[in-house]
Amino acid sequence: MKFVRLLVVCAFVSFALPVQSYAMPDSFADLAESQADAVVNISTTQIVKGQAGGLPPGFGFPPGSPFEQFFHDFQQNQPEQERHALGTGFIISPDGYVVTNNHVVQEATEVVVKLRDGKEYKAKVIGTDEKLDVGLLKIDAKNLHTVKLGDSDKLRVGDWVVAIGNPFGLEQTVTAGIVSAKGRVIGAGPYDSFIQTDAAINPGNSGGPLFNVNGEVVGINTAIYSRSGGNNGIGFAIPIAMAQSVIQELRDTGHVTRARLGVFIAEVDKETMQALGLKDNRGALVRQVENGSAADKAGIKPGDVIVTVDGKPIEHVHELPMKIASHRPGDKVEVGLIRDGKAMTRTVEVEKMPESDSAKQEDVKNPVRLGLALSTLDADTAASLQTAVKEGVVVQQVVQGSPAQRAGIARGDVIFSVNRKPVTSVKQFMAMAEEFKAGDVLQLLLDRQGSTVFAVLRLPKEPEE
Repeated sequence: MKFVRLLVVCAFVSFALPVQSYAMPDSFADLAESQADAVVNISTTQIVKGQAGGLPPGFGFPPGSPFEQFFHDFQQNQPEQERHALGTGFIISPDGYVVTNNHVVQEATEVVVKLRDGKEYKAKVIGTDEKLDVGLLKIDAKNLHTVKLGDSDKLRVGDWVVAIGNPFGLEQTVTAGIVSAKGRVIGAGPYDSFIQTDAAINPGNSGGPLFNVNGEVVGINTAIYSRSGGNNGIGFAIPIAMAQSVIQELRDTGHVTRARLGVFIAEVDKETMQALGLKDNRGALVRQVENGSAADKAGIKPGDVIVTVDGKPIEHVHELPMKIASHRPGDKVEVGLIRDGKAMTRTVEVEKMPESDSAKQEDVKNPVRLGLALSTLDADTAASLQTAVKEGVVVQQVVQGSPAQRAGIARGDVIFSVNRKPVTSVKQFMAMAEEFKAGDVLQLLLDRQGSTVFAVLRLPKEPEE
């Protein structure tokens, strides 16, 4: 289960609306009974060497303390261990295809799927999509009960939904709630557009189905807002309408190929509206066009505001990457834009998103462990994180107790300068890291949602083996 630790304050106002409404069902028992056989428990095994990342919880020895070194040496000398985790999935075909989250099965050495009747099968990971957080598994079984996929686009705020999963390892748990919001952006990736629900979702629910009252899957339960690690009544699910094409492509090819324009975009703020003479803040402002990209060839320029794709409006900046990514490379896409106050259309033959180090996170290998996993900043991620910089490396993970954590570096930060030298890619950063020595003090510039943050990263005086 992914956690997004934020403080959210909500106010509720009740008033009548002149729209068709549906009474609360007397019971969800029939729905739960009819769908339970299609919901599975997923257990994974991962081989880890020792315990990296600092001291055990509760110990706060100062950096350089002999006690800290003692615990570090003890941890590093531990033999390889198995780490186990639990999640949920749902069956989409009688011959054993199972959908779950990417983060449920990522880096697993063994995946086991357990059915409601207790039968267990070793699963093969057919493919995963890290950006949308979707994974597809296959088990060797036949005549399985399957879910029916619904239309998440038809969901309305206030509709009843039901989640079935395995929170905290408690199998076949059913919770119900309503759709609290749609199109939520929580900074989880470049294709954020989550269904928000107050149906209880907890660790172990990841990858499980979110049903509408007709028993159709409308979402894949993925993340929660939490300070405690438990349910606070705010959960998030990937709309099934976004995931269906990805699931099919994983089934056909084992991987996902996305299209792109080749532009860096930003939100249209009040200053942009005034400067460009815009009537509202809808659309995505083009801040930069990559030379030779699909957008460049089509005549899109910096300062343009993209307002439609294939005739469908772009209300918010984060919608543009999702609409383009839904196309295949080579498709011709009609892009509506405003330039100098005039509306115009450009036909763009979208290009393949390059397979590079931006497609995966990498741990920074160095005798002095920084405690960082990074990926190269791309246009989609820059739009999602609302960065002011165009180049850098995105912090995907920070190891607890590491020098990076002590420096205040957080997931989602973009490192664009180290010791006053620009950083443009993971490859470059890793080359720089080879020169870092024990005891060095690094001066970093970070972009945190458009604001520049200065951080000092102090490396341990002794290399960590």
